[in-house]
Amino acid sequence: MNSPRQQFGEALRDARELRPAGRWTQKQLAREVRTSASTISRLERGEGPIPSNLPPLFDQVFETDGLFKALYEKSRADDFPAHSRRRMEVELRAVKITEWSPTVVPGLLQTSAYAQQLLRNGDLRASDREIATMVGARMSRQDVLKGSSPPYLSVVVCESVLRRNVGGREVMQEQLGVLLARGALHTNVLQVLPLHAATHGLMDGSMSILTSPDGTSIVYAEGVRSATITDEVAVVRDLERAYDVLTASALSPAASADLIRDLMEAS
Repeated sequence: MNSPRQQFGEALRDARELRPAGRWTQKQLAREVRTSASTISRLERGEGPIPSNLPPLFDQVFETDGLFKALYEKSRADDFPAHSRRRMEVELRAVKITEWSPTVVPGLLQTSAYAQQLLRNGDLRASDREIATMVGARMSRQDVLKGSSPPYLSVVVCESVLRRNVGGREVMQEQLGVLLARGALHTNVLQVLPLHAATHGLMDGSMSILTSPDGTSIVYAEGVRSATITDEVAVVRDLERAYDVLTASALSPAASADLIRDLMEAS
């Protein structure tokens, strides 16, 4: 059976060539959705990431009632390891997302250049095309923050995350700028845990808490090569409390923004 990504390409080609009002060329379709003919060709071949703005436009011009959006969501999930897929399913409908990271900027806030550096160094055998696909998949996760009603986002990162030189000055300047911009949004809270902070209960690794509209939450905890998901009420409650303690130990959002600005000016 073809992968969701291949199904997307085949559906796009069929919709274009079998269009009831008359066949479109790739160039004509590209003009309708304001992209390039080379992008349409690539998508139909099932190569590379799918730009997040195109599936709803395809559904609109072909009147396919959400077909391309659904295939896009399936292909996006398919780009991630199996242990990440449940997290993504919950993330898409979450009303609140809580993130703690002691090592890197969380994926929802990464720039493509920052993500590329992490992924390249994390898999030295991957081809450039494979890295590009992984970067595109990671960037597509950020669509959840771009809708008309985004989830509330609370993020705490260790100060070391801001000071670690990932990819050089330009990459870090861009990444720190994005953190400032995201932290300034009224639905977001961004805090920095200073290096001098005391020992706390979340030192073992990164953690995300995803809260659904019905109020239930799951915890996604990630290590170097593994990840776990739990919805056990007692465990979730304990980890939520640990996060609350962490936010109390972290710099205020205003002081965190000041620190980021200082680091940008000093670099």
